[in-house]
Parts: sequence; structure tokens; C-alpha cells
Amino acid sequence: MKILHVLDHSIPLHSGYTFRTRAILEQQRALGWETAHVTSSKHRAGEADEETVDGLHFYRTPSAGGLLARLPVVNQWAVVTGLEERLDEVIRRERPDLLHAHSPSLNGLAALRAGKRHGLPVVYECRAFWEDAAVDHGTSREGGLRYRLTRALETHVFREADAVTTICEGLKRDIVARGIPEEKITVIPNAVDLERFSLEGGHDPELAASLGLEGKVVLGFLGSFYAYEGLMLLVEALPGILERVPEVRLLLVGGGPQERALKERVAQLGLSDKVVFTGRVPHESVAGYYRLVDILVYPRLSMRLTDLVTPLKPLEAMAQGKLVLASDVGGHLELIKDGINGRLFRAGDRASLEEAVAGLVRDREQWQKFRDSGRRFVEEERNWPRSVGRYRRVYARALSERSTVLASAGEG
Repeated sequence: MKILHVLDHSIPLHSGYTFRTRAILEQQRALGWETAHVTSSKHRAGEADEETVDGLHFYRTPSAGGLLARLPVVNQWAVVTGLEERLDEVIRRERPDLLHAHSPSLNGLAALRAGKRHGLPVVYECRAFWEDAAVDHGTSREGGLRYRLTRALETHVFREADAVTTICEGLKRDIVARGIPEEKITVIPNAVDLERFSLEGGHDPELAASLGLEGKVVLGFLGSFYAYEGLMLLVEALPGILERVPEVRLLLVGGGPQERALKERVAQLGLSDKVVFTGRVPHESVAGYYRLVDILVYPRLSMRLTDLVTPLKPLEAMAQGKLVLASDVGGHLELIKDGINGRLFRAGDRASLEEAVAGLVRDREQWQKFRDSGRRFVEEERNWPRSVGRYRRVYARALSERSTVLASAGEG
């Protein structure tokens, strides 16, 4: 079986989206399936028509130029039509058995149109509701026209696709609430590659010393600095944490839209010697920074996006045997059982966060229990072979649905 994956962007760009994609493709190949890959014009990393990265070959879609690229709404339609044309070319070349389109819905719409012309079934994978992310980024308003249009378009794609997948139960519930049959939807949860995130490798004293972290209790966050991640809450809780645990330091690895505001707030609070900003670091160096951290903190704020979507980062932390402390938003509740494989605090509540950190530091005898339980959870439940194996049933359904449609058309 050959699957043509239709993507927003891919490696060599680094994001949760691209890492999930790479894991899916590698595991599908391990299962003996063939894969081909197309990215939309939203992938902005070079001008090549085709590119091979980490052994995976990607067909790129050129961006629309001129006026189309600048007009709101029209530029989004240009993404769809450009991707649709590129799919026509790649389908003729690769001759796939089915199309697997991944969020956003623009990819799904292009795949549906191309699939219809070529008689191919379409699986659509919803990884998040992009209208909710746009609200957090300030580019859309919840309930506004753009928000409602984006939501309506994705609901249309859910209805028309032969099968639907999503990454967690929260998103599934929302899709079902739109009138999509529950049996049409399969959850393919985020997972980790246990070989990439092993328990091996020790603390690097030279790196710790260079960052001023030697002998400290290190709270850490590694990822993108978006407002919904709640890092401002973590910074503002730090003075209260330091009153209880003076040896605490905060390590922030990464960057993003909130980076400047976070640095300004750190300076205002007089915490410049207590917070370390590393900026973005090479992907191959990330594990070394993880090993410096005693407690990974995920203080996501409560909103539709965080209540519905499960993040990948806590799983990566558990895979490395790290302590996990997270807010009690819905996405975290699918991953973290309070007092078993991590600890939870009330989302948006600074006092609750302060107490949770102090409590964890006091209860050091519990640390190994949490670490072992977290690692066991990813080993048994959240590994990529287990997750990707669920596509067998999804693809079988999609191929069966399309065969039924074609047979009915032939009888007509």
C-alpha cells in the first residue's frame, strides 16, 4: 500500500507538527507501507521543487505570487488551488492507493478535490483547531467571521473525508458534537520514539556550570514561547517559589512570540540572576538541556485550545525519566495522573503553582516513583509503534468506503 501524505510543512523545520509527521512516516515504513509526501505553499524553507530530508522525499508546492499572495481570504484559496495542482502532478507520478491529508483544513480541501478527480479515498487528520490557535496568536477573534468560516470549512472536510483521525479524545468529542459519526473517527495519540528519548546519558556539569545551575533545583521549559503556554504565570510565580525554595532556578530553552515580554518581566521582577534564557538550541543538543532540569513545568492556561489538545512535550519529558508538573487543563489530564506519573496544579492560579513546586521539592522521596511511572506510561501506552498501528483500521475503512462509492456509481 502506498499513502500520499498531504502536509502543511515538514522537516527540516522543527515543530511538534513536523516531529509527529516524521515519526508517523518512519513507523509506517517500518510496517512495510510506502509513503510519499507533499507540502503546501505554507512550507517556507527554500525554493526547491523537491527535497530529501532524513531519508524522506518531499514534493514542495510553490507559493502564489503577486496580488493573490497579499489579499486576505483570497490568499488562502490560492494555497488550496496551488496544492491541488501539485497533487495532480504527484498523484500521476506516485500512483498512491489513498491520500492522507493533515491539518489544516486547507490541505483537506485540496486532497478531497484531487481525490475525487483521481478516484482516491481521503483520510483527514485533525491535529488541532487552527481557528483556536489564531485566537491565541491575536490574528482572529473567537466567534468572529474568520473563526466561523475556518470552523465551517473543517466541518465540511470531516463530512466529506472517507475517514477521520485526530490526536486526542478532547478533539474527538468536539468533532462528534458537529454531527460527525463517532465510528468514523479514530484517535491516533501523540507518542514518543523511545530510542530518541532514552534514560541514558548523565548530567553535564560543564553545561550546568556555564549556565549557573550547578547545585540548584532547576525548573525548566523547553519549547515555543506562546501565550497559551502560561510561561508568564511561571515567571510571576517565581518570587513566591524562591521564598520557599531559595535554591530554585528557572531554565527556559527556546523562543517565540512571548520571548521579549518574558525577558522584560523577568527584569522588572529583579529575577535576571534566577532565570536563564538560552534561546533556541540545535535539536541534537536538546537532550543535554533536558538532563539539567529537575522538574519540567507546563503551566498552560485554560482555553479551548489547551483544554482540547494534548501536547507532545510532557511525553518527551516522561520518556527521559523527568518529573512533570502541569496545569490541570483538559489536554494535560489525558496524559498526567496527579500523584501517579506527575503532579497537577490549578490552571492560571499562581498560588497553586507556587505550592505545587514547593511541595514537589519537599517530597523528594516521591521523585523516583513519579519518574518510573511516567516512563512506564510512555513505554506501554504512548509509543509510536502502538499509535501508528491504529492506521491499519483507518486505511482499511477508507479504502472500503471508496470501493462502496465506486461500486454504487457503477451500478447507477
